[in-house]
Amino acid sequence: MEVEVKAKKAKEAARKMAVIDTDTKNRALINMAEALLENTDKILKANEKDVLEAERRNLKASLVDRLKLDEKRIKAMAEGLKEVASLKDPVGDIEEMWIRPNGLQIGKMRVPIGVIGMIYESRPNVTADAAGLCLKAGNAVILRGGSDAINSNIAIASILAEAAYKSGIPEGAIQLIENTDREEVNRMMKLNGLIDLIIPRGGASLIKNVIENSTVPVIETGVGNCHIFVDESANFEMAKDIIVNAKVQRPGVCNAVETVLVHKGIAEKFLPVMVKELSSHGVEIRGCELTKRICPDVKEATEEDWATEYLDLILAVKVVENIDEALEHISKYFTGHSESIVTENYTNAMRFLKSVDSAAVYVNASTRFTDGGEFGFGAEIGISTQKMHARGPMGLKELTTYKYVILGSGQIRK
Repeated sequence: MEVEVKAKKAKEAARKMAVIDTDTKNRALINMAEALLENTDKILKANEKDVLEAERRNLKASLVDRLKLDEKRIKAMAEGLKEVASLKDPVGDIEEMWIRPNGLQIGKMRVPIGVIGMIYESRPNVTADAAGLCLKAGNAVILRGGSDAINSNIAIASILAEAAYKSGIPEGAIQLIENTDREEVNRMMKLNGLIDLIIPRGGASLIKNVIENSTVPVIETGVGNCHIFVDESANFEMAKDIIVNAKVQRPGVCNAVETVLVHKGIAEKFLPVMVKELSSHGVEIRGCELTKRICPDVKEATEEDWATEYLDLILAVKVVENIDEALEHISKYFTGHSESIVTENYTNAMRFLKSVDSAAVYVNASTRFTDGGEFGFGAEIGISTQKMHARGPMGLKELTTYKYVILGSGQIRK
């Protein structure tokens, strides 16, 4: 079985990766970036096959956009690898050190997790991001992308692996599962002892499947039913610009806004402005009863709309009585990803920050900033929506764990 064979190679490589020096890792990352640029035509030809197949299957435009590569996106992938090379290596850091009364020195050292399994959909850039971040953090990685991007992923992974191995990285540290049979994913999720952690990155159904069926530890990522609450004191122009950016810039990503809540006190004035602007960008609005009364042309929202991650140019809109109702709505339907308030009221801003239990909570800014690069982490491997180990954009530190190191001078316990 392909996944078992590659997992065994990854386990062997991980032992060697744990002690690879930073200079070797950085040199490999730079060479991997250059290899992507040098092989741009090869990657684009492979990607063209995937895009043509996606269009033949009538995938919606936002999903095709996630799949499609061009020279600019390949350059961004390469720049991401170079940026990771420039980041501080967390492996070996002693985060804390203290001395016990008996003279023992106890420290907390950052170490690689080991073998990381990435299960993801659509975006071929994840192949480069995951390989680069896992490498820098001293891990081996097994990549399992979606069947819709298989040609792109094979091209990218082979280019990255070849460049890495020529730079001194042990063979088996970067591997792609080329078999698109879903049974390979099921096998991957049961490889305790070979794979140390699985990170699913994709739609709700993928993440749900991994969480419910994996016996290997999982970090839950990605599903983003994100909200923006426009408070009564909000600056209208600011609110409009934030909402348009959060919905329109890249609607098919997990940090795009899916529901806008508008304070009843400004709904009559603000909603027509917002709806007109969003409609000019091709956004379909699905509104509550009061939203429809103010803007008759919008579609009627259903209960399902409040819980939906559209990943498309569709937006649910609800008028709420006050911040209390906004917080209650968010608490009921959110996925723990990113929420924002637009307000000039300091008390409401602070209350929103403290009350909303998401990985990223904003005041007067677009939810689109929930991203490892935007947070200064370099490329990210995913957005964790859980609370244990890692939360929010997962950069290098989140791809390591720690162990205690104890320095003694002959102490024995009495």
